Amino acid sequence: MNLRRARADDVDFLVELLNHAEIEPYLSARRERDHDGVLGLIERSERGPDEYGLFVIEVDGERAGTMSFEVGNRRSRIARLSGLAVHPDFRGRGVGQDAARGFNRHLFDELGFHRLELEIYGFNERAIRHAERVGFVREGVKRKAYWRRGEWIDGLLFGMIPEDRA
Repeated sequence: MNLRRARADDVDFLVELLNHAEIEPYLSARRERDHDGVLGLIERSERGPDEYGLFVIEVDGERAGTMSFEVGNRRSRIARLSGLAVHPDFRGRGVGQDAARGFNRHLFDELGFHRLELEIYGFNERAIRHAERVGFVREGVKRKAYWRRGEWIDGLLFGMIPEDRA
């Protein structure tokens, strides 16, 4: 498994992945999913690699997924993680866990963040189990915070500090 910053030649893969029927319902409704939007995110990642990062997960040289971060609070060294998506063809092999652990190490050890945060839709049981397996601690619930597919959905808040790492 390899984790690398996304490049312009990844746009088509990322657009297809983010719009996949088994992935799209679980991602933020605000997330960029079209060609120009994803290309803009890649360019943003290249311009300010310590501020924002869009990454591609590879398995044996084949693109398998994506994840991203952005600075949530510079002074307190907080990064907000988002958009972990593993293509269904690669599920069940621990790809997401390996990628998340490597990503967390990169953010803590190389970029110097003190705290990582993420939010998961309350109905996304797979993502909740994943977050807890890799060491995130459930810290709260934003009750009925998001209007999604005709109903109000909770947002579950998770945090991780270096000593939480699994």
